[in-house]
Amino acid sequence: MSAAVFSLDGQRLDGAAPLDGIDQERCEALVRLGTALRQHGYAFTTVTPLTHKRINARASAGWAHDLSGIFGWSRPFTPALPGPDLLALMQAARVVDNDAELLRSSVRASTLDGQLYFHSAYPTSAADAVFFGPDTYRFVRALRASLAECGQRIGRAADIGCGAGPGAITIALACPDAVVHALDINPAALALTEVNARMAGVSNVVAANSNLLNGVEGLFDLIVSNPPYLLDREKRAYRHGGGDLGAGLSVAVVEAAIDRLAPGGTLMLYTGAAVVGNTDPFRQAAEARLRAAGFSWTYEEIDPDVFGEELEEAAYAFADRIAAVWLVARRPEGMP
Repeated sequence: MSAAVFSLDGQRLDGAAPLDGIDQERCEALVRLGTALRQHGYAFTTVTPLTHKRINARASAGWAHDLSGIFGWSRPFTPALPGPDLLALMQAARVVDNDAELLRSSVRASTLDGQLYFHSAYPTSAADAVFFGPDTYRFVRALRASLAECGQRIGRAADIGCGAGPGAITIALACPDAVVHALDINPAALALTEVNARMAGVSNVVAANSNLLNGVEGLFDLIVSNPPYLLDREKRAYRHGGGDLGAGLSVAVVEAAIDRLAPGGTLMLYTGAAVVGNTDPFRQAAEARLRAAGFSWTYEEIDPDVFGEELEEAAYAFADRIAAVWLVARRPEGMP
């Protein structure tokens, strides 16, 4: 899910700066910080917000005791813990409150497939949070596998709702000759995508502000997306999918791909689908549109049950479960 938070509790940290204000100097500092974390052997797998809340509620989790506590679990820390060099890099990147004895990082860092990604600190309560979590891992691994099986030349690709950039960067690494457009409506997400692309050593990612594909022209050989798919009461951009049971944005991505894929082009979509009475309404809506457009496709449940706590919300009163699904659709070669 896409979207950037300023601090641990949704408030600006006194010494931290908004993530959408990442200029060249600050970008360089974040890249140096990420490089230093890698040199320290940093690794962290980001869990669901509910799991994160439970872990941080433990008596032993009040303060950070290592780098994962600072950059993964978003816990307060003392200046001595990161040491003077890392703390100086954090200060240069303006991702730490410099003035209080109780310090916190305004970004998290997660590792995935050998890459390090900066994204929003916990909790991601702000409307413009840049989300990274278990969905990201499932999305990237499905994307990587499908890219390996794709067999087509990809010259131009788009990642709709790029968030911190893992989808776009995965494509850029697998297809170094492609131009990969990382698209999002959140300036903070675009800023972090540029930082994360730099850390990954790719130069073929172009970050741009765009609602779906409205900000870019032309056709694409590949369109991917991991859009928001829940019905969020606060309608936060990184969570709220809108439409029926949260499928509105996912259906819009399918429609955009039908309009903008080149002949032989492929859509790879990771999303969540609420299942009601053993029926998947998103699948029905997507397949009806793909069938009418003459596309071929495959549809797979990657995980049959995710975000089960959402079923307690009134919007899901009649849903049996929410499944994580992977849709791959292809426009025929000869189709204009």
